[in-house]
Amino acid sequence: MLINILRRELKIAFRNSAEIINPLWFFIIVITLFPLGLGPEPQLLARIAPGIVWVAALLASLLSLERLFRDDYLDGTLEQLLLLPSPLSLTVLGKVCAHWVVTGLPLLILSPVIALLLSLDFVTWKAVALTLLLGTPTLSFIGAVGVALTVGLRKGGVLLSLLVLPLYIPVLIFATGAIDAASMGMPIGGYLAILGAMLVASATLTPFATAAALRVTVH
Repeated sequence: MLINILRRELKIAFRNSAEIINPLWFFIIVITLFPLGLGPEPQLLARIAPGIVWVAALLASLLSLERLFRDDYLDGTLEQLLLLPSPLSLTVLGKVCAHWVVTGLPLLILSPVIALLLSLDFVTWKAVALTLLLGTPTLSFIGAVGVALTVGLRKGGVLLSLLVLPLYIPVLIFATGAIDAASMGMPIGGYLAILGAMLVASATLTPFATAAALRVTVH
């Protein structure tokens, strides 16, 4: 069942390629503007790189969140998903995983380009890649709860931002801390362990919370 949902969501996403490209372009533009605006000084770029990368990743994730359940809600598919015999939390898990594949995974693939633009060395780039690998799925899982609570609202984008952004802050803090520590040659295992714990907790708990929120919103 999970594989079927994942396959369905990926097919829909790739049909609407703009939904994939827009957050990706936003991420690239934000990353590109900083070297152009601040100058190509490698030391300065490397110093501010953690904040640049993760603020851009966070905003790109937020930009793509609203469509997670919006189309299904508008065409009535969401109501049909509620009636399936399989657990709704499993459906939510499949949709969130598909959302990460089309929005979070491209950011991870682009990380070598980011390293070049921001003059990062190999160790710092590896920290960027690892934090994106652990942090971006957490953003998708946490964001799914906010989307489920606001999907029935006509203009829920602003409310979604207000609900989700405070919950994103711990991920932002520990991810930027890991990259900053790597750039100074310090160990980052503790930061990665905390990010991993956040990912496990969000993957375990948020599908149930999202399913409950969808039932309340739809009915």
